[in-house]
Amino acid sequence: MNKKGFIFDLDGVIVDTAKYHFLAWKKLANSIGIDFSEVQNEQLKGVSRVRSLEKILEWGNTSLSQDEFMRLMGLKNDNYLSYINTMDDSEILPDVTETLNFLVEKQQGIALGSASKNARSILTKVDLLDKFQSVVDGNDVSKAKPDPEVFLIGAKLLNIEPENCIVFEDSVAGIQAANTAGMISIGIGENSVLHEADYVFKDFTKMSKAFITDIISGKIEKQSKKSINQ
Repeated sequence: MNKKGFIFDLDGVIVDTAKYHFLAWKKLANSIGIDFSEVQNEQLKGVSRVRSLEKILEWGNTSLSQDEFMRLMGLKNDNYLSYINTMDDSEILPDVTETLNFLVEKQQGIALGSASKNARSILTKVDLLDKFQSVVDGNDVSKAKPDPEVFLIGAKLLNIEPENCIVFEDSVAGIQAANTAGMISIGIGENSVLHEADYVFKDFTKMSKAFITDIISGKIEKQSKKSINQ
C-alpha cells in the first residue's frame, strides 16, 4: 500500500484547547481594558501568539511598549499553561486515537503541524506523543499559517513529498496553508467556515476508515489547486 504523510494540527483537531486559549486571552485583554469575545477568539485559531496579541490590541485601539508587549505575551502563556497542566487523555477529541492507531497500523507517516509552542507537552499529557514520527510546532517555524512552512517542514521530516501529504485542520488559516503547500486539506469543523478545504468533516467520528484507505491508495485526491489569494 502507498505511504502518505498525515499531518495533524493540534488545537481543535486532536484536543480542544481553544477553550483554554480563550480564557487566557480574555483574562489578558480584560486586564488592559479590552473586551474580548468568543467570536474574536475564533479569528485567532491557527494564528501565532505574537499576531494574536497584535490583533487584540488593534481591536482595542491600544498600543504598548515592546517591553510591555513581551511581558503580556509571557503572562498569556503562563495563564494558558496553568489551564493545560490539568489535561489528560480524557480531553482527546472523539475518534482521534482510533484514527491515529489506524494510520500506525497501515504504516503511514504521521506528523504534527501546530502553531502551539506547547504542542509536545500537550501530546505528552494526553499520552499521544509516541504516535507521531515528527512534531513541528511554534518553536520550529518562523512564519505563521497561512504560510505553509509548518506543513512543508512536517513533510520533509517524514521524507514524503508535499503532494502526498494530507492535512487535518480546524482553522481557515491552516486550510489555506495546506492548500498553498499542495496538500490534501481536510477541515475538521463546520463546512460554512472551512469551505476552502478539499473535504470537511464535523469530527473524526464522521470520517470512515474506508475514506482514509482510499486516500492512502490514491483513489481520493486533492480536488483543486487552491491558494491563499483566492
